[in-house]
Amino acid sequence: MKSFRSIFSEMQALIVLIILVVIAAFLSPVFFTVTNLLNILLEVAVTAILAIGQTYIIILAEIDLSVGAVLGLSGTITAGFLSHGNFVEGLLIGLFVGLCAGLVNGLLVTIGKLPSFIATLGTMTAFSGLTLVYTQGNPISVSSPSFEFIGQGFVAGIPFPVLLMVILYVIFWIILHRSHFGRYVFATGGNEEASRLSGINVKQVKLWSFVMAGVLSAIAGFIITSRLNSAEPTTGSGLELDAIAAVILGGTSLTGGKGGLIGTVIGAIILGVLDNGMNLLNVSAFYQGVAKGVIILLAVLLDRNMKSLSSLVRIASFKKSA
Repeated sequence: MKSFRSIFSEMQALIVLIILVVIAAFLSPVFFTVTNLLNILLEVAVTAILAIGQTYIIILAEIDLSVGAVLGLSGTITAGFLSHGNFVEGLLIGLFVGLCAGLVNGLLVTIGKLPSFIATLGTMTAFSGLTLVYTQGNPISVSSPSFEFIGQGFVAGIPFPVLLMVILYVIFWIILHRSHFGRYVFATGGNEEASRLSGINVKQVKLWSFVMAGVLSAIAGFIITSRLNSAEPTTGSGLELDAIAAVILGGTSLTGGKGGLIGTVIGAIILGVLDNGMNLLNVSAFYQGVAKGVIILLAVLLDRNMKSLSSLVRIASFKKSA
């Protein structure tokens, strides 16, 4: 039977989202229009895709601060190749850049044995620098109709980035919750030493998780570059924080071993609803940052308090059975 904490962790993000939606709908009559709701999902798509890879990594009790920088680097290099008119080659190169970036992060953590916070902080700076070197600080324009569809196209009235986000979530949900690899991710995050002793290749699990995060960052980079019709040198800056926030709001534990992608997508939508609602109410961008920070802190505090409550319940149950 699931513990109270497990049930609450799965429900808390949804409860917060419902409360925010009710408040936003009450304060702004525009909020519940179809156009506005699609706009929210469109804005959420990039953060949500980045948060998929971040969920795997945080379940492993690691962190990846470089996903925003990888997004920017992949997007600019893709734009550079697309400027010569080769659509398929540009996408493949962009995915390869994301894969290599994730591989570097994974190797630094597994072979180099660096703390993931330090390793990805370093690579974040390095990848951002490479983006500036490649672009020379100038935006790269893109004029490919096929590429534009990735960020601006519609399928049956639904923005293509939203459909892409849903497809990716289904795929990676299956991997995380219905495959041996997913079970290894949870086991490693829960107890790395026990997982190693039980025969799980912990290094390989971590390496592949970082690689997946890199590839997903490249896909998110395609969406932003396509929507802007150009690759900006600073694209992606700060998005790693939004991705981490979405994962935390979704109930994934920073200590590892617990979490899921359903909570993560709800967490990303919470951030989208929060931004959209404050924009509709003409709230200053400065106050928007404050509101985000407060909500993230509350989510972490709530998670810690639920752990404490869960521990007290277990102790009480043990004493009762004894």
